[in-house]
Amino acid sequence: MSVEQLVSELCAEARSAARSLAVASSGVKNEALLALAEALEKNAPALKEVNATDLATGREAGLGAAFLDRLTLSDKVIASMATGLREVAALPDPVGEVTGMWRRPNGLAVGRQRIPLGVIGFIYESRPNVTVDAAGLCLKSGNAVVLKGGKEAINSNLALAELISHALEASGLPGAAARLIPTTDRAATLALLKQDELVDVIIPRGGEGLIRFVAEHSSIPVLKHFKGVCHLYVDQGADLDMAVEIAVNSKCQRPGVCNALETMLVHAEAAESFLPLAAQALLAQGVEIRGCARTQELVPEAVAAQEEDWPTEYEDLILAIKVVDDMDQAMDHIAAYGSQHTEAIVTRDYARARRFINGVDSSLVLVNASTRFNDGGELGLGAEIGINTGKLHAFGPMGLTELTTTKFIAYGDGQVRT
Repeated sequence: MSVEQLVSELCAEARSAARSLAVASSGVKNEALLALAEALEKNAPALKEVNATDLATGREAGLGAAFLDRLTLSDKVIASMATGLREVAALPDPVGEVTGMWRRPNGLAVGRQRIPLGVIGFIYESRPNVTVDAAGLCLKSGNAVVLKGGKEAINSNLALAELISHALEASGLPGAAARLIPTTDRAATLALLKQDELVDVIIPRGGEGLIRFVAEHSSIPVLKHFKGVCHLYVDQGADLDMAVEIAVNSKCQRPGVCNALETMLVHAEAAESFLPLAAQALLAQGVEIRGCARTQELVPEAVAAQEEDWPTEYEDLILAIKVVDDMDQAMDHIAAYGSQHTEAIVTRDYARARRFINGVDSSLVLVNASTRFNDGGELGLGAEIGINTGKLHAFGPMGLTELTTTKFIAYGDGQVRT
């Protein structure tokens, strides 16, 4: 069987399974999620042994420490996967929810009912825990999923996919509702992207290169974000201690993730007092500062920022800083260089905070809080399958509700159209 035939067969099986999953009760879906959580814990030693094979291969290939860290299935990661599944099981089921009803003059009652998207193609890199996270969210939201992981995690992903299939079948659900494409051949990704008659949406999760490849080659709608160029704007009159703490957390807590701070904009009236304080705290964390000319005057350690720094997602302990004349200039900079991911303002003025919220076009705009909060779990969604920076079909973190759509329903008592 060719790779193309294999992928087409898996997608056809997922399409068939999606019909059963769409009408499955919340109890049955939750049973499968809880069974998978128990299976992960029970099989932790075997999973780590399989994962060790992927790690050894990665080291031989010269993968960096950060990449290997994402690839590792430690006891902590496995426990976190199990906890995540239990949390998803405890969330309200969005499927079947009627979001509104209204009555027409002819007596017809019309409404909208929430339904699954159908079959989701999920393409991702390196992190094997994402296999379970994605399968769990798709299962609870009534969607079948075809998974295509990175070659570096193939053995780990295959072991996890087997546990997922067993948990589904043990609960009376079709195992084909969550299938991993069992090959590292890149042709499999291309084949998946052409299954527009069987797959309803593609969600890629990984680096900008992967996401651009998917967007360029897919004949299926793609929910994506290319990169996270996140900004913090420190307004005039801001609480400077708060601003320093938010800046350090946004940049340093996990610098390699998409909601980490990449550029800080500082109002000119706050710069003289704020920047030396912020620089001291950031430099103590090992951050390299790349600043505009006005920043360099106040922070001697800063190197000169170049034009290419402003649109860059560093994913590292590097921060670009620019002093701006006013909020309008800050918002203009964000519009020019941002990626519609996450922006934050530190201010004491409610009216200015509202102006920033209304004037900045990103999936999350925060007031007096770290950019690191753009995460499904942190925002109360329970979990997320990714963050979409396009406005169709959902804008921002995609949790259970965002993995559904609505159909119209109507109740009548014999009405006919005249």
